[in-house]
Amino acid sequence: MKKLLVIHTGGTISMSQDESNQVVTNANNPISNHAEVIEKYADVTEITPMNVPSPHIQIHHIQQLKQIIEEAHSIHEYDGYVITHGTDTLEETAYLLDLSMDITQPVVITGAMRSSNEIGSDGLYNFISAIRVASTDEAANNGVMVVFNDEIHTARNVTKTHTSNTNTFQSPNHGPLGVITKNSVQFHHRPYDHMILNNINAELNIPLIKAYMGMKSDVLSFYSNENVDGIIIEALGQGNLPPTCLEGLQQCLAKNIPIVLVSRSFNGIVGPIYAYEGGGATLEQKGVIFSNGLNGPKARLKLLVGLSNNLSYEQLKKYFESQL
Repeated sequence: MKKLLVIHTGGTISMSQDESNQVVTNANNPISNHAEVIEKYADVTEITPMNVPSPHIQIHHIQQLKQIIEEAHSIHEYDGYVITHGTDTLEETAYLLDLSMDITQPVVITGAMRSSNEIGSDGLYNFISAIRVASTDEAANNGVMVVFNDEIHTARNVTKTHTSNTNTFQSPNHGPLGVITKNSVQFHHRPYDHMILNNINAELNIPLIKAYMGMKSDVLSFYSNENVDGIIIEALGQGNLPPTCLEGLQQCLAKNIPIVLVSRSFNGIVGPIYAYEGGGATLEQKGVIFSNGLNGPKARLKLLVGLSNNLSYEQLKKYFESQL
């Protein structure tokens, strides 16, 4: 039987619904009350280094999780790791750990869309599924995975797609890495290898901006004067911006603030395609970096990691545009 370290961080999976139908935080995680079920699948050690709703999660919380796992990994005490987490920022925690942690053993993150005492609560089921995945030999060397609703997803591709549906976590463009049945854990394919950069500087200021019709230069001009460390823009379509914002964009680039484009569209990849004013081809000529299929929040974390490890402009460009 595999030995797993379970790290509880809070979120809906640890909460309960009160008499007024509001979901509130518990001092003790209800998941831990099911040891007789959990011990059928693995030898589990549970710790709770934090108990916070996922909108309260910050970079320093993820650094704490990273330290816990790396220290446990260094003494070869566990065969795998399971993290329970609120769903609002679950994909960001998963991806930042995936970018910065070189762990061969399985690291699986899960949560719940319904609290522990709601009808149809999914927390215990997802938790057991995560333990089952982390206990399989095939789960090794897959980076950080998200397990939810009988599916296994890579940290890079998974995103929350619905505010309340239990099938909320999906991987647009890619699909799941594998599935969980009643009798087995089945992987369809393996994720590609990517570069691990260890340093995370929580003090870096990298705002995220969404483009819109007639977008002005004011926000970009403001950030150029604030001397932010980098900017992510969720651009239009395949990576285009309204010409009305280009003056502010140029002000940022003139101060060597790296700007990375993703798309505000749900599916697809940005690229330097259109050659009109504000089109992707002209933006690339100005020095804007195009991301390879990430959404805005994940691109922000990738830029954070790249800058934390002192990547040059050319290195950042390669880091985003290739499958690193």
